[in-house]
Amino acid sequence: MASAAAPPAARKTGSAPEKKYKCQFCNRAFSRSEHRSRHERSHTKERPFKCHKCRSTFVRRDLLLRHDRTVHAKDGGVPLTSEVKRRANNKTQEETVAPGPSKGVMAHESATTLEQIEASSEEMVDIEAAAMLMTDFRHKAMASQEPDMSTEAPSAVISPTGPPMMEPAVTYPAPGSMSLPQMPWGDSMVPESRTHGSQDTHPAFNSASALNSHPHQLPPLMERQMSNSSIPPTFQPMNSSAAAAGLGTPGALSPYPGMLGPVSPVDYRRSPGPSQALMVARAPQVENDEQCARIFENVRQYDSENALLETFHLPSLNTVNRLLKTYFDLFHPHLPFLHPATFRPTEVAAPLLLAVLSIGALYIFDQDQAYMLHIGSKVLVNQFLQNKENFSSRKCPLWTMQSTLLNMIFASWSGDPKGLEWACSIKSLLANMVAGNRYELKLRSEARENAQPSHEEWTVDEQCRRTYYAVYIFFGLMTLTYNHTPAMGFNEFDTLELPSSESLWTMEVSDEESWRESVSASKIITFRQAHDNLFQGEPAQYSAFATRVMINALFLEVWYHKRSPEALQDVVTEYKLRLALETWEKSLELCEPETVVVQLSAPHKGHPLIFNAMAMYRNTRTRLVVDLKSVQEALRYHDSYEVAAAMTNARDKVQRSEEMIKVIQECFDCIEVAAVQGIRWVARTSATNWSIEHPLTGMDLMVILTLWLYRLEHDEEPATEEELAMYNKLRNLFDDDSVDVYGAKLSSTVARLWGSMIDEVVVWGITKLMGEAFKLHSQALVGYEDAMSERSGSATPSMAAGGVQVLEMQMAY
Repeated sequence: MASAAAPPAARKTGSAPEKKYKCQFCNRAFSRSEHRSRHERSHTKERPFKCHKCRSTFVRRDLLLRHDRTVHAKDGGVPLTSEVKRRANNKTQEETVAPGPSKGVMAHESATTLEQIEASSEEMVDIEAAAMLMTDFRHKAMASQEPDMSTEAPSAVISPTGPPMMEPAVTYPAPGSMSLPQMPWGDSMVPESRTHGSQDTHPAFNSASALNSHPHQLPPLMERQMSNSSIPPTFQPMNSSAAAAGLGTPGALSPYPGMLGPVSPVDYRRSPGPSQALMVARAPQVENDEQCARIFENVRQYDSENALLETFHLPSLNTVNRLLKTYFDLFHPHLPFLHPATFRPTEVAAPLLLAVLSIGALYIFDQDQAYMLHIGSKVLVNQFLQNKENFSSRKCPLWTMQSTLLNMIFASWSGDPKGLEWACSIKSLLANMVAGNRYELKLRSEARENAQPSHEEWTVDEQCRRTYYAVYIFFGLMTLTYNHTPAMGFNEFDTLELPSSESLWTMEVSDEESWRESVSASKIITFRQAHDNLFQGEPAQYSAFATRVMINALFLEVWYHKRSPEALQDVVTEYKLRLALETWEKSLELCEPETVVVQLSAPHKGHPLIFNAMAMYRNTRTRLVVDLKSVQEALRYHDSYEVAAAMTNARDKVQRSEEMIKVIQECFDCIEVAAVQGIRWVARTSATNWSIEHPLTGMDLMVILTLWLYRLEHDEEPATEEELAMYNKLRNLFDDDSVDVYGAKLSSTVARLWGSMIDEVVVWGITKLMGEAFKLHSQALVGYEDAMSERSGSATPSMAAGGVQVLEMQMAY
């Protein structure tokens, strides 16, 4: 390592060794194969060194050793040692008769260096082989991005324990059966490894772990594990097991599942349930040009007024398949109300198909195609509703509700204020459709007289229920983002069953008997039962989708409570809401296990719906204390300057108190998810791999965080020990020379960094608006700070006089 990082002048002093080992991804060459293998891991993201005391993984063994010495030093047990030390110890024990280490052994151990470990090529054999295997896998993964996708490749089935990393009989998903973000996966996405220490001279940040940490292995993980114990039990953050297990390393949901050790997509924090074979769901595909012609004919039949003849063009076969795949691989897991197994592109209603393809086009960044398909779907739905005689919400087919929902999602998050206005204008229509369709479902269920439905009947009913809940979740996000009054209340669902598990939803049924056994084994409860359990403090067991539904219900309960005139005096309701939220989090332990692997890169090792639900949970907890209604209302009109002004003017909403420390902990949890994964990595991959919930729910948290930091940096009142501890913990997240800070305070730095992260890669236009607003907010904080400094005649914050030098950002741009 030291020799690799030496300056050129130092290397010229000796005879330069021949560099015959070339990297397969760039033009760099190396004199040793193990050096090349270690370098190639910066391309493949392989992390072969696993800690057996927790679930962290590392690129190099010396990082694992340092992790063991620092994080697990107080855990007890035998500390890890390098291979060279282990062999030296064994040899010494054989030669000496008396037990105990000799001075020679200790001297040898102290002289052991990283160069000796690297020089031992014998220890690198397994690592090199693993790197070559990962290189081959990357080539196959990159091939799957080609437009010409295979539609006949079988779905990959993974064993519950996962294949061994060096197993020669590994079966990779065939091209076309694997989801990858449509963006450059090149060297530019990987932050350069640091070759020098941090420039911060403050003693608090000069520890070995802070100076030498890898960009994706940041010190705050250790600090967070230690700090969680001091947080009061009434307002606990995500538990430390999730932080250690889920945040340090991407789980089995990565686009490169074979690189990350054991496959564990069913790990919902030790979810109960039997061990089952895992499967990868396949996206519906169009097989040939003849089917494409049938799709076009369907469009013409729905276009009774010939409104689309001159403007609409159906994409080519390969493009249609690509759009279907991006929808079902990248969007569908976050809102799974369609049934992939019965979604046949040639038979499904044309408006629904165009709506699906329009969102698929957003995920490949084809704006023109996306808007053409979106407008085509809106026109066809509108024609159907207008030309339908004696319109009744009870008789509306399900596809009209699903198409309208997708078109409203497209318009609401497009970043276009006219699109949002249109979506708001038909909210009541969609809510009316849900009410009428749900009533028909109730009549069908009652007609069976408690008899179990067949698989076909259950699929139809379940798709209805999932669509109702998808509308409910979407309306909740509209309320969260724009402060719109909810168009549906939880009374609408009352006795309606919650969504089933994704495993049951995507199950391939061979016969009715096995199907009935599967349904009987699953515990599906009603919305009312789950709601009552949460408010009574009794954890409930339900599916991942139901978990997302219930946190949406709790968010709306909090919203109604905070909007009520008696909110300040109604202490009992607030206590019940806190109890329900804590019970919801405890219920994650009981969440039904899943066997469907979702190939998305996310830090949470469970289903993406759980990851999204946790983002909503943090926002809901925060709303109990701080509600930035003015910022939400400014967002409606999509003017970044107005939004930024509302952010900065909300300073009075954020107070310094013991209760606010708990809110800032939620904000810390939010931004830590991105910081631990790597800010640059998240900036380039989250748009396609994470749901829109994350930037939407994170907006309130980041505004609160920046305003709290600003108050802490400029208030005359000295900071408490808790506030200083939280400030330093936040500052440590950005103690990395890959983050350019140019001497600004932490408040403006966080605002600028968050804005740059969420608007770098844009799938949904609303994130571009939010990113620009945060950058303007950052400039406003700096400008306001400069104005205060000019009036006071000093550029030093008042807190610095109290001995808090850590509040100065020391890193240069």
